[in-house]
Amino acid sequence: MNVSGLLLSCGMSFVFLCVVFRPLELAFPARRGQPFFRPAWLTDLGFFVGQYLIWNGVVFALLAALGMWLDNSVSRGLRETVASQSWWAQAIGVVLLSDLCIYWGHRLQHRYGFLWRFHAVHHSAEHLDWLAAHREHPVDTIYSLTLINLPAFLLGFPLETLAGLIAFRGVWAIYIHSNVRLPIGPFRMLVGAPELHHWHHDRDRDFGNYANISPLMDILFGTYHCPDHEPESLGLTDPMPCGYLGQLMHPFR
Repeated sequence: MNVSGLLLSCGMSFVFLCVVFRPLELAFPARRGQPFFRPAWLTDLGFFVGQYLIWNGVVFALLAALGMWLDNSVSRGLRETVASQSWWAQAIGVVLLSDLCIYWGHRLQHRYGFLWRFHAVHHSAEHLDWLAAHREHPVDTIYSLTLINLPAFLLGFPLETLAGLIAFRGVWAIYIHSNVRLPIGPFRMLVGAPELHHWHHDRDRDFGNYANISPLMDILFGTYHCPDHEPESLGLTDPMPCGYLGQLMHPFR
């Protein structure tokens, strides 16, 4: 895709996400009165533009290379066994294994300094909304997407087949970061929601809620928390540069 095509795609994606999520944030706000142009809005816009114009292509190229490498490393017998299962059984198995991988990978990001160095960029956001979801260091993105897609690669699913799941997880990640509180009652034990993930962004680095699509892994491993109110404050206790370039370089200092 040429530069003009990338710019058009980036602009259309911004408008689409704004049209989808901004009405939700106005109708069901988690933090009432939070303006659209809140502090650090330009920083998050920088991450959004950088992700769409530069880093998405790099990430997908690396995932494709990983898929090709794993294609020659996994036994054909295992893949034939998986392929013999129904489509639904394969889909459920891949999602559960993917959630298990990203749950433990996410916990490691919060526990070990090297991984936290990159993941802290994402947690530096002091205001959450659909745009803040894009504040993610590209190294952190590569780490997370590798873990999310590792089970599917191991079982022989090509990257083209996973494109829909990757897109869905991307939109879901935007939703759970949005400034929305839409309580779903007992279903929150099965389906993730912004009210859960907002608490993950509490200043307490070890608060919990590491899962993504479903909180089942948090429930299973004892890290599920869902108070009936929003966190008092979000972000980090340690200093972090405010600008886009400063945050990209911060983990390497």
